[in-house]
Amino acid sequence: MSHNGAVKLSGTLLRQLRPRIFSVSSSYGIRHWSTAASPPASEEKKAPQAAGEGKVVISSYWGVTPARVSKADGSPWRWNCFRPWETYTADVSIDVKKHHVASTFMDKFAYWTVQTLKYPTYLFFQRRHMCHALLLETVAAVPGMVGGMLLHCKSLRRFEQSGGWIKALLEEAENERMHLMTFIELSKPQWYERALVFAVQGLFFNAYFFTYLASPKLAHRITGYLEEEAVNSYTEFLNDIENGKFENSPAPAIAIDYWRLPPDARLKDVITVIRADEAHHRDLNHFASDIQCQGHELKEYPAPIGYH
Repeated sequence: MSHNGAVKLSGTLLRQLRPRIFSVSSSYGIRHWSTAASPPASEEKKAPQAAGEGKVVISSYWGVTPARVSKADGSPWRWNCFRPWETYTADVSIDVKKHHVASTFMDKFAYWTVQTLKYPTYLFFQRRHMCHALLLETVAAVPGMVGGMLLHCKSLRRFEQSGGWIKALLEEAENERMHLMTFIELSKPQWYERALVFAVQGLFFNAYFFTYLASPKLAHRITGYLEEEAVNSYTEFLNDIENGKFENSPAPAIAIDYWRLPPDARLKDVITVIRADEAHHRDLNHFASDIQCQGHELKEYPAPIGYH
């Protein structure tokens, strides 16, 4: 075939195939890739505008529109960090003075480790309860997350269930984080307090991680004693509120919704339910340590799930 004949043949083929190649139906694959990462044009038009801005609010994720959540009275739910079914009424009938007596070497080591860590913070914060609570909660949320994470990995390695302890420890970590979110609404930490949180949390996370790897029963005992000190700290906080040394300000909205407090709740009510949470964490971690000290594994005993 001559060169001119080949050119004519190729031109004829292109004229026949061009409508199919560049039509909507044949380009669906390419066009689908671009529209799958963003909502269709019809959805973009219906998307609400941000208040005071010209930006479009993204209301769906890959075509899955988030469900609209409302309260029992029908009013819209305002929180994305937790949902109504995650709220609860705390059991405040706790034993404030409950203490695990350190009888073994391991218990004494755990107890005096906590006591050694306690005094520098007390000297630094003294009666500044709100700042003390901020630091306390950033540290208190670490053990549950570390323990839950390591138990999760252990469950995957051994192909075994955990008896609910993974969920229980992660619930503890999330509950402690909600304590922090509450105190953030009440206090605006200074830059040096934020720097202290960075340093303390960085050191404590790594130290607790390796402690849990080496001896989970020691790690849970340390956490149990830490929670005992948290109960004592919040008791002092409540005493200062009752004695008029600290203002009993209105409770933040996030605390009212999370703990199902009455609309007119005050700071004293918030500290009371937080102290009850800390008492539950105290008992849970001492219980976990007792199980392992007696030669058993956590999975052999059902975890106390559902308190939060």
